[in-house]
Amino acid sequence: MRIILSGGGTGGSVTPVLAVAEEIKKKYPTAEFLLIGTRSGKPEKEMSQNHQIVFKGIWCGKLRRYFSFKNIIDLFLIIIGFFQSIFIISRFKPQAVFSAGGFVAVPISFAAWFCRAPVFIHQQDIVPGLANKIIAPIAKKITVSFEESLKDYPKNKAILTGNPIRQEILKGNKQRAIEKFGLEKDYPVLLIVGGGTGALAVNQIIFKIISELSEFCQIIHLTGREKSKGIEIKNKRYHQYEFLSQEMADAFCIADLVVSRAGLGVLTELAALSKPTILIPIPNSHQQANANYFFKKGAAVVLNQETLTQENFINQIKNLLQSQNELEKLKQNISQLSQIESGKKISEIILGEV
Repeated sequence: MRIILSGGGTGGSVTPVLAVAEEIKKKYPTAEFLLIGTRSGKPEKEMSQNHQIVFKGIWCGKLRRYFSFKNIIDLFLIIIGFFQSIFIISRFKPQAVFSAGGFVAVPISFAAWFCRAPVFIHQQDIVPGLANKIIAPIAKKITVSFEESLKDYPKNKAILTGNPIRQEILKGNKQRAIEKFGLEKDYPVLLIVGGGTGALAVNQIIFKIISELSEFCQIIHLTGREKSKGIEIKNKRYHQYEFLSQEMADAFCIADLVVSRAGLGVLTELAALSKPTILIPIPNSHQQANANYFFKKGAAVVLNQETLTQENFINQIKNLLQSQNELEKLKQNISQLSQIESGKKISEIILGEV
């Protein structure tokens, strides 16, 4: 059994394909996987290596919904990526190709279709991604995280499964986290996650309020690569990292409150772990629909990045950390959105078609 996984641009589109690979491995221990991402994709390369999966980067342009001269250049990069993918597929000879969005999935999916390898795609977010909309006509099956997404794809292809999570994320250990991150025992922990590539706007606010936050909590801050250059903050209760991979389970486990973007990969993990969460979605993006869904379910507090002030941010964090009742409500509500069996469902769909 050989399967090509595709995802890149951020770690968000890689997480679900790795989760499904884990489930396939349970049934076929000798199954081989190859993850194809972008040439510059550091998060996906590191994540694949941690799962003992070979990674290959290809040329790929970015798909934009608006006019830009870069679209012309990127079209040629997509064509180059298509021929690179043809070469990779002809050598690896996969039984299937599985992707969960991200612009790098387009050339590899069409190359697979050209080589008559079945293509499977997963729609994470409520709002359909452009890459998935382009790939949908050639896909064998399309799995979706939300019932609302079924209407966006052909009825004979779309299947509601929920969004898969990596099982390793459930294996965090508090004592290990205290030792790893140098934390104080019995003192509230705030985890700040900016997504696979970080969140510059959120970082800029956080850097300005570290001293105030450290008066009532200790902070683990994932800034993203290249998103904290020149910033050095000396505070014993502030712990800054560009990126965490295997240690992420421990960071989630020790956190009393999480501040996050609203990509569905991290939202799914937060739901599985029942973590009280403050969401700051990227303005004017698909993340706003994700955040609104969680807000309507009472599963998260949502803040608007464009109107967010330092004072309001501090107060929101402080009020939640000091209100056990509010934290418990968020825990209970977000846990209702957990989708633990999603990876198994998707693996069964793929295996049933190959």
